[in-house]
Amino acid sequence: MLLILLIAYSAALVYWMFIGFGRSVHTDGPFRYNLEPLRTIKLYFDLDNGVSFPRRLINLLGNVIVFVPFGVLLPLLRKSLRSVISLLFVSALGILLLETMQMLLRVGSFDIDDLLLNLAGVLCGYILLWSVFLKGKR
Repeated sequence: MLLILLIAYSAALVYWMFIGFGRSVHTDGPFRYNLEPLRTIKLYFDLDNGVSFPRRLINLLGNVIVFVPFGVLLPLLRKSLRSVISLLFVSALGILLLETMQMLLRVGSFDIDDLLLNLAGVLCGYILLWSVFLKGKR
């Protein structure tokens, strides 16, 4: 059941990242990317940049929250991913692949800050899993 849930959620995530939210292919210009850590995150904390509060919230919290289920489901499905280091490493590889594909397919950009926020979501899920798991063992 957990595997079916992970597959369905992953499919929904791929849809959101590549098709959903009115995404369209941008064939003009160079590839879009940000390799400077915290550049985009700092931009969203600059209150004078004209970005609306809902857009800031969606970008920052959305990039975290959407990856929380992976921090819960992956360790439950694979014992080898119960180590936080292993989980974050495997998750980083998957997120790097998704970010790269967004850029190459020109439906978004590669943003190192998205990787950091997504990994924060995986870590939050992992912490949630273990806090609930350990709480139930007491």
